[in-house]
Amino acid sequence: MASRGPLDPRCGIARSLDLLGERWALLVVREALLGHTRFSQFRARLGLSPDVLTARLESLVAAGVLERSTYREDGARERVEYLLTDAGRDLAPVLAALAVWGDEHDPHPDGAARRFSVVGSGEPVRVAFVTGDGHVVEPADVEMVPRASD
Repeated sequence: MASRGPLDPRCGIARSLDLLGERWALLVVREALLGHTRFSQFRARLGLSPDVLTARLESLVAAGVLERSTYREDGARERVEYLLTDAGRDLAPVLAALAVWGDEHDPHPDGAARRFSVVGSGEPVRVAFVTGDGHVVEPADVEMVPRASD
């Protein structure tokens, strides 16, 4: 069987990185998941230059992760905010997994910056591999298996 190169168009990891792998992109998504929607909020929270932030917002809109929506405050001109799409909200477990990995393998001396919990109850949650019947499987017991060519 011939080996596939790193640019296998079927590889979801490679395609995801094409859409989300630009520097700062996932941090913009993190801020949107935290409820920030406006250019000024992203800029204040991330400290990006306007040009870089504009480029990241445009790429996330083009990828279908964010959508532009207009709003108007009383007496002000119409402005744009950036709202998560379903695809953007679906990145929450991806960001949670990255946060857990960073906290475990490159911990900060002051501890984790945030935790993930159930809305309303505050019960902690974790990202896990789960079988079709609901059995949680530890990462060490999971393998990545290439699919046969069609």
